[in-house]
Amino acid sequence: MADKSNKNKKENLFIVRFLIVLLLLTCLPPLYAANLAIIIDDIGYRQSDEAVLSLPANITLSVLPHTPLGKRLALEGHKKGHEIMIHIPMQALSGNRLGPGALTSDMNEQQIKSEICAAFNNIPFARGANNHMGSLLTQLENPMLWVMQSLKNKQAYFVDSMTTRFSKASMQAKDVGVPLLQRQVFLDNDVRLYALEKQFKQIITQAKQQGSLVAIAHPYPETIAYLNANLPRLRANGINLVNTSELLAVDIAKTYPTSSHQTLR
Repeated sequence: MADKSNKNKKENLFIVRFLIVLLLLTCLPPLYAANLAIIIDDIGYRQSDEAVLSLPANITLSVLPHTPLGKRLALEGHKKGHEIMIHIPMQALSGNRLGPGALTSDMNEQQIKSEICAAFNNIPFARGANNHMGSLLTQLENPMLWVMQSLKNKQAYFVDSMTTRFSKASMQAKDVGVPLLQRQVFLDNDVRLYALEKQFKQIITQAKQQGSLVAIAHPYPETIAYLNANLPRLRANGINLVNTSELLAVDIAKTYPTSSHQTLR
Protein backbone atom coordinates (compact mmCIF):
# COMPACT_ATOMS: atom_id res chain seq x y z
CA MET A 1 0.00 0.00 0.00
CA ALA A 2 2.90 2.34 0.86
CA ASP A 3 4.48 1.73 -2.57
CA LYS A 4 1.18 2.53 -4.31
CA SER A 5 0.78 5.71 -2.26
CA ASN A 6 4.30 6.84 -3.12
CA LYS A 7 3.65 6.12 -6.80
CA ASN A 8 0.48 8.24 -6.72
CA LYS A 9 2.33 11.07 -5.03
CA LYS A 10 5.05 10.99 -7.70
CA GLU A 11 2.47 10.98 -10.49
CA ASN A 12 0.61 13.90 -8.91
CA LEU A 13 3.87 15.81 -8.47
CA PHE A 14 4.76 15.20 -12.13
CA ILE A 15 1.35 16.49 -13.23
CA VAL A 16 1.69 19.60 -11.06
CA ARG A 17 5.17 20.32 -12.44
CA PHE A 18 3.95 19.79 -15.99
CA LEU A 19 1.08 22.22 -15.47
CA ILE A 20 3.41 24.82 -13.97
CA VAL A 21 5.81 24.56 -16.93
CA LEU A 22 2.89 24.78 -19.36
CA LEU A 23 1.57 27.88 -17.60
CA LEU A 24 4.99 29.55 -17.71
CA LEU A 25 5.36 28.82 -21.40
CA THR A 26 1.99 30.35 -22.20
CA CYS A 27 2.97 33.50 -20.29
CA LEU A 28 6.26 33.98 -22.13
CA PRO A 29 6.37 36.35 -25.13
CA PRO A 30 6.51 34.57 -28.49
CA LEU A 31 9.84 33.90 -30.16
CA TYR A 32 9.65 36.12 -33.22
CA ALA A 33 11.08 34.74 -36.43
CA ALA A 34 10.85 38.00 -38.39
CA ASN A 35 10.37 41.75 -38.19
CA LEU A 36 7.81 43.49 -40.38
CA ALA A 37 7.37 47.20 -41.09
CA ILE A 38 4.06 48.32 -42.59
CA ILE A 39 3.95 51.84 -44.01
CA ILE A 40 0.64 53.56 -44.75
CA ASP A 41 1.32 56.33 -47.25
CA ASP A 42 -0.73 58.75 -49.40
CA ILE A 43 -2.00 60.36 -46.18
CA GLY A 44 -3.19 63.95 -46.18
CA TYR A 45 -6.01 64.70 -48.61
CA ARG A 46 -9.14 62.77 -47.59
CA GLN A 47 -11.11 63.12 -44.38
CA SER A 48 -11.24 59.32 -44.28
CA ASP A 49 -7.43 59.30 -43.87
CA GLU A 50 -8.03 60.01 -40.17
CA ALA A 51 -8.88 56.30 -39.80
CA VAL A 52 -5.15 55.51 -39.86
CA LEU A 53 -5.07 56.71 -36.25
CA SER A 54 -7.12 53.63 -35.30
CA LEU A 55 -4.21 51.37 -36.29
CA PRO A 56 -1.64 50.07 -33.77
CA ALA A 57 1.12 52.53 -32.93
CA ASN A 58 3.83 50.42 -34.56
CA ILE A 59 2.35 51.10 -38.01
CA THR A 60 4.39 53.82 -39.75
CA LEU A 61 2.50 56.76 -41.26
CA SER A 62 3.93 58.45 -44.37
CA VAL A 63 2.29 61.82 -44.96
CA LEU A 64 2.10 63.92 -48.13
CA PRO A 65 3.49 67.42 -47.51
CA HIS A 66 1.45 70.61 -47.93
CA THR A 67 -1.87 68.75 -47.88
CA PRO A 68 -5.04 69.85 -46.07
CA LEU A 69 -4.77 67.20 -43.32
CA GLY A 70 -1.09 66.28 -43.47
CA LYS A 71 0.40 68.35 -40.67
CA ARG A 72 -2.45 67.65 -38.23
CA LEU A 73 -2.42 63.89 -38.86
CA ALA A 74 1.36 63.80 -38.45
CA LEU A 75 1.06 65.57 -35.11
CA GLU A 76 -1.77 63.35 -33.91
CA GLY A 77 -0.07 60.22 -35.21
CA HIS A 78 3.16 61.08 -33.42
CA LYS A 79 1.22 61.76 -30.22
CA LYS A 80 -0.32 58.27 -30.47
CA GLY A 81 3.13 56.72 -30.90
CA HIS A 82 3.29 56.26 -34.68
CA GLU A 83 6.55 56.80 -36.51
CA ILE A 84 6.13 59.56 -39.09
CA MET A 85 7.59 59.71 -42.59
CA ILE A 86 7.24 62.17 -45.48
CA HIS A 87 5.70 60.83 -48.69
CA ILE A 88 7.57 62.94 -51.26
CA PRO A 89 5.78 63.33 -54.63
CA MET A 90 8.14 62.55 -57.51
CA GLN A 91 7.62 62.68 -61.25
CA ALA A 92 6.21 59.53 -62.85
CA LEU A 93 6.70 58.16 -66.35
CA SER A 94 2.93 58.17 -66.81
CA GLY A 95 2.75 61.91 -66.35
CA ASN A 96 0.29 61.57 -63.46
CA ARG A 97 -0.68 64.83 -61.80
CA LEU A 98 1.68 65.78 -58.99
CA GLY A 99 0.66 67.50 -55.79
CA PRO A 100 2.39 70.35 -53.96
CA GLY A 101 6.02 69.82 -53.02
CA ALA A 102 6.65 67.56 -56.00
CA LEU A 103 10.11 66.90 -57.41
CA THR A 104 10.46 66.91 -61.20
CA SER A 105 13.21 66.22 -63.70
CA ASP A 106 13.47 69.86 -64.79
CA MET A 107 14.33 71.08 -61.28
CA ASN A 108 17.88 72.02 -60.36
CA GLU A 109 19.78 71.09 -57.20
CA GLN A 110 18.72 74.16 -55.27
CA GLN A 111 15.04 73.67 -56.14
CA ILE A 112 14.99 70.00 -55.11
CA LYS A 113 16.78 70.64 -51.85
CA SER A 114 14.52 73.59 -51.10
CA GLU A 115 11.39 71.47 -51.65
CA ILE A 116 12.65 68.70 -49.35
CA CYS A 117 13.52 71.24 -46.66
CA ALA A 118 10.02 72.73 -46.98
CA ALA A 119 8.48 69.26 -46.69
CA PHE A 120 10.32 68.58 -43.44
CA ASN A 121 9.24 71.98 -42.13
CA ASN A 122 5.64 71.14 -43.00
CA ILE A 123 5.50 67.59 -41.60
CA PRO A 124 6.63 67.48 -37.96
CA PHE A 125 8.52 64.58 -36.35
CA ALA A 126 9.40 62.93 -39.69
CA ARG A 127 12.18 60.37 -39.26
CA GLY A 128 12.36 59.31 -42.90
CA ALA A 129 10.83 59.60 -46.35
CA ASN A 130 9.62 57.51 -49.24
CA ASN A 131 8.66 58.36 -52.80
CA HIS A 132 5.10 58.97 -54.00
CA MET A 133 5.07 57.73 -57.61
CA GLY A 134 8.55 58.61 -58.96
CA SER A 135 8.96 56.01 -61.70
CA LEU A 136 10.76 58.70 -63.73
CA LEU A 137 12.61 60.73 -61.11
CA THR A 138 14.03 57.79 -59.16
CA GLN A 139 15.78 56.65 -62.35
CA LEU A 140 17.77 59.89 -62.56
CA GLU A 141 21.15 59.96 -60.84
CA ASN A 142 21.56 63.67 -60.11
CA PRO A 143 18.08 64.33 -58.67
CA MET A 144 18.36 61.26 -56.44
CA LEU A 145 21.82 62.37 -55.33
CA TRP A 146 20.35 65.73 -54.27
CA VAL A 147 17.48 63.96 -52.52
CA MET A 148 19.89 61.80 -50.53
CA GLN A 149 22.11 64.75 -49.63
CA SER A 150 19.03 66.53 -48.29
CA LEU A 151 17.95 63.51 -46.26
CA LYS A 152 21.47 63.11 -44.86
CA ASN A 153 21.31 66.73 -43.72
CA LYS A 154 18.01 65.98 -41.95
CA GLN A 155 19.42 62.78 -40.40
CA ALA A 156 16.63 60.84 -42.10
CA TYR A 157 16.33 57.44 -43.77
CA PHE A 158 14.76 56.62 -47.14
CA VAL A 159 12.41 53.85 -48.21
CA ASP A 160 12.37 53.27 -51.96
CA SER A 161 8.77 52.49 -52.90
CA MET A 162 10.21 50.67 -55.93
CA THR A 163 7.84 52.09 -58.52
CA THR A 164 10.50 51.16 -61.08
CA ARG A 165 13.09 48.42 -61.12
CA PHE A 166 15.56 50.93 -62.59
CA SER A 167 15.60 53.09 -59.47
CA LYS A 168 18.92 54.77 -58.62
CA ALA A 169 17.85 55.47 -55.03
CA SER A 170 19.79 52.59 -53.49
CA MET A 171 23.02 53.47 -55.29
CA GLN A 172 22.86 57.15 -54.36
CA ALA A 173 21.84 56.44 -50.77
CA LYS A 174 24.85 54.16 -50.39
CA ASP A 175 27.22 56.76 -51.87
CA VAL A 176 25.91 59.54 -49.61
CA GLY A 177 25.46 57.35 -46.54
CA VAL A 178 21.70 57.44 -46.06
CA PRO A 179 20.10 54.38 -44.41
CA LEU A 180 17.80 52.82 -47.00
CA LEU A 181 15.14 50.12 -47.30
CA GLN A 182 13.18 48.89 -50.29
CA ARG A 183 9.48 48.11 -50.42
CA GLN A 184 8.92 44.40 -51.04
CA VAL A 185 5.14 44.01 -51.06
CA PHE A 186 2.18 46.28 -51.80
CA LEU A 187 -0.80 45.16 -49.74
CA ASP A 188 -3.69 46.88 -51.47
CA ASN A 189 -3.31 47.47 -55.19
CA ASP A 190 -6.67 45.66 -55.16
CA VAL A 191 -8.88 46.30 -52.11
CA ARG A 192 -11.25 43.39 -52.61
CA LEU A 193 -11.18 41.07 -49.62
CA TYR A 194 -9.75 38.05 -51.43
CA ALA A 195 -6.98 40.22 -52.92
CA LEU A 196 -6.06 41.73 -49.54
CA GLU A 197 -5.97 38.23 -48.04
CA LYS A 198 -3.71 36.99 -50.85
CA GLN A 199 -1.23 39.83 -50.31
CA PHE A 200 -1.33 39.49 -46.52
CA LYS A 201 -0.46 35.80 -46.81
CA GLN A 202 2.41 36.76 -49.12
CA ILE A 203 3.64 39.25 -46.51
CA ILE A 204 3.61 36.55 -43.83
CA THR A 205 5.40 34.02 -46.06
CA GLN A 206 8.09 36.42 -47.28
CA ALA A 207 8.71 37.88 -43.82
CA LYS A 208 9.30 34.42 -42.37
CA GLN A 209 11.56 33.46 -45.27
CA GLN A 210 13.62 36.66 -45.29
CA GLY A 211 13.65 37.59 -41.62
CA SER A 212 12.50 41.16 -42.29
CA LEU A 213 10.11 42.83 -44.71
CA VAL A 214 8.78 46.25 -45.74
CA ALA A 215 5.18 46.41 -46.93
CA ILE A 216 3.32 49.48 -48.13
CA ALA A 217 -0.42 50.07 -47.95
CA HIS A 218 -2.77 53.02 -48.31
CA PRO A 219 -5.44 54.66 -46.15
CA TYR A 220 -8.38 53.09 -47.97
CA PRO A 221 -11.29 52.23 -45.66
CA GLU A 222 -11.10 48.60 -46.82
CA THR A 223 -7.38 48.42 -45.99
CA ILE A 224 -7.76 49.96 -42.53
CA ALA A 225 -10.62 47.60 -41.66
CA TYR A 226 -8.68 44.59 -42.95
CA LEU A 227 -5.52 45.44 -41.01
CA ASN A 228 -7.37 46.08 -37.76
CA ALA A 229 -9.03 42.68 -38.11
CA ASN A 230 -5.99 40.70 -39.23
CA LEU A 231 -2.85 42.16 -37.68
CA PRO A 232 -3.15 39.79 -34.67
CA ARG A 233 -2.32 36.95 -37.09
CA LEU A 234 1.23 38.26 -37.32
CA ARG A 235 1.98 37.38 -33.70
CA ALA A 236 0.61 33.87 -34.21
CA ASN A 237 3.04 33.48 -37.12
CA GLY A 238 6.04 34.68 -35.13
CA ILE A 239 6.21 38.04 -36.87
CA ASN A 240 7.00 41.20 -34.91
CA LEU A 241 5.39 44.40 -36.24
CA VAL A 242 7.93 47.22 -35.84
CA ASN A 243 8.50 50.85 -36.70
CA THR A 244 10.31 51.23 -40.00
CA SER A 245 13.40 52.72 -38.36
CA GLU A 246 13.81 49.55 -36.28
CA LEU A 247 14.74 47.65 -39.45
CA LEU A 248 17.54 50.20 -39.88
CA ALA A 249 18.54 50.54 -36.25
CA VAL A 250 22.18 49.53 -36.78
CA ASP A 251 22.64 51.72 -39.87
CA ILE A 252 20.97 54.71 -38.23
CA ALA A 253 23.13 54.38 -35.12
CA LYS A 254 26.28 54.28 -37.25
CA THR A 255 25.24 57.09 -39.60
CA TYR A 256 23.55 59.44 -37.14
CA PRO A 257 25.11 58.64 -33.74
CA THR A 258 23.76 61.83 -32.14
CA SER A 259 20.27 61.69 -33.65
CA SER A 260 17.06 61.41 -31.65
CA HIS A 261 13.31 61.45 -32.27
CA GLN A 262 13.30 65.10 -31.26
CA THR A 263 15.97 66.25 -33.66
CA LEU A 264 14.35 64.68 -36.73
CA ARG A 265 11.64 67.29 -37.35
